[in-house]
Amino acid sequence: MSSDFPKTKIGIIGGSGFYSLFDNAEEFEMDTPYGKPSDKISIGEIAGRSVVFLPRHGKGHCLSPTSIPYRANLWALKQLGVERIIAPTATGSLQPHIKPGDFVICDQFVDRTKHREDSFFHGPKVAHISCADPFCEHLREAAILSCRKLSITAHEKGTAVVIEGPRFSSRAESNMYQRYGFDVIGMTQYPESVLARELEMCYVNISLVTDYDAGLLGQEGDKNKAVDATSVIEVFNKNISHLKDLISEMIKNLPQERSCVCKDILKSAMM
Repeated sequence: MSSDFPKTKIGIIGGSGFYSLFDNAEEFEMDTPYGKPSDKISIGEIAGRSVVFLPRHGKGHCLSPTSIPYRANLWALKQLGVERIIAPTATGSLQPHIKPGDFVICDQFVDRTKHREDSFFHGPKVAHISCADPFCEHLREAAILSCRKLSITAHEKGTAVVIEGPRFSSRAESNMYQRYGFDVIGMTQYPESVLARELEMCYVNISLVTDYDAGLLGQEGDKNKAVDATSVIEVFNKNISHLKDLISEMIKNLPQERSCVCKDILKSAMM
């Protein structure tokens, strides 16, 4: 990578409906050993601090959840000096008390994907990273405190089940996930979070709930309408200002240096 690229410690990976984060950003095209990232990477300023933004699906949503070059995306951010990643996603609710428009600061995931490269360590080096607590606790705390300060309705923990996509679940699948006790359903929290962990970057998922997933039992009113992409984007766009305010508040209050376990995760992972 050229040394001309500026270095920054904070990265944001944005998903559906979140392609414009700041004005007057400088764009860079990058390449990695794993191919090109999803799109050009923008570097701008939020709350007085330099921030990298990467559109997860590419501008115009041209990449399906399975087609996203996750390894290239995370590698590129690491090469830019990123230490912390804030990763908002549009997700469906699997529980009646988690309503469209709510935020969920996830603390766990369940991987149900099938076709994704999910590690940088396929040999000759092999790392067995701990994913008992897959999301950075310090970033989670920053998100929670910022939601409280801004009076944003947020669930302070939750399990995200990550499906392959790009299709949405059948009612039977959705009902099964609800009965398992999962809280939200999405398509991109995995392997993005574990790849960041393998590169010793902090990662937090902020799930913006856009709908009740198909087949959800126990919600108020009649059987819920099946989710579709149009309604997801509509709800996401209605709440985009809250999300931007939250991210700005988080960045403003993040300490310059890290003291979490994420920065040293590989020390106990190598055999």
